[in-house]
Amino acid sequence: MNRSARRDGTPDRGRANPARKTTGKKDAPRGGAPRGGAAQSGAAQGGGAPKKPHRGQAAGKPATNKWGKTKQAKPQRQQAPVVPKISNAKPARHQHADPVAPTKLAAGEGMRLQKVLAQAGVASRRAAEELIDQGRVEVDGRIVTEQGLRVDPENAVVRVDGIRVVVKKDLVHIALNKPRGWQSTMSDDLGRPCIGDIVSERVSAGQRLFHVGRLDADTEGLILLTNDGDLAHRLMHPSFEVPKTYLATVNGVVDRSLGKKLKAGVELEDGPAKVDSFTLLDINGGQSLVRIVLHEGRKHIVRRLLDAVGHPVVRLVRTDIGAVSLGDGRPGTLRVLGRGEVGSLYKAVGL
Repeated sequence: MNRSARRDGTPDRGRANPARKTTGKKDAPRGGAPRGGAAQSGAAQGGGAPKKPHRGQAAGKPATNKWGKTKQAKPQRQQAPVVPKISNAKPARHQHADPVAPTKLAAGEGMRLQKVLAQAGVASRRAAEELIDQGRVEVDGRIVTEQGLRVDPENAVVRVDGIRVVVKKDLVHIALNKPRGWQSTMSDDLGRPCIGDIVSERVSAGQRLFHVGRLDADTEGLILLTNDGDLAHRLMHPSFEVPKTYLATVNGVVDRSLGKKLKAGVELEDGPAKVDSFTLLDINGGQSLVRIVLHEGRKHIVRRLLDAVGHPVVRLVRTDIGAVSLGDGRPGTLRVLGRGEVGSLYKAVGL
């Protein structure tokens, strides 16, 4: 009698059934590999179960496709070389300047830079220190970022945001509204009224002033006076092309096409001449008001140009030299140029 069978002939389920198949599901770990055996030892030694060969691939032979051709290994993708990014941003101001600060003067010599800027009217001392920290101040072409630099105000060339700051106390820059009928000289042998009479008090005080260019006696308007000879010379020299603006009242009705002719050039007795800009402003009573901009400084150049095209000048006023305007002053009055105006003049001529 079989001990594993009950009395009624049914097998005893509480006992082990030797005929029961072992599927290995309960014995296999969650990773899918059976416990123990070669797979377990291989995983322990090689870090995981060995990979199955590709379809149609025999052990130890290269993989082939369904046509029996050997599969070519994909070439490894080469890493692209690192190319530095190029910035298209506008270069910073003063990028060309030497970042090395000028040598400090000895203690007690010269003047602190922030004090120089304050005395020149640029800003207060505290605000001047902020300008220095921001790298906006140059001394002799070099950016200064260090506080306490002592400079020689008589010889140092100081710029803020690229604009020259006049730090010499004795430099004078004046705008004069020359009256009609006055001579553009500092003195006149014939006793005629001249611009020297207007600034006689300054001249008697020891100031030597240069007038920038001349205006004939019948022309009125802006004349610059300064004691900086280099500035005066460059402003008058045509190679620096500092523009001068004139308002001219002329006889006749000016055709708008006249501007093209004057810009192209008109032949005069001493050579061709042309204007930089021409604008017709008004026509009234058989006369025209025009604005002319040019950088030439030949004698009576505006009058001769307009006369050559058939429009003689009735009245002529110079209103601007570079960025300096005549202003609202009456004929015969003076005004001291502002810091920005002075800086624009030095910048225009490269000083």
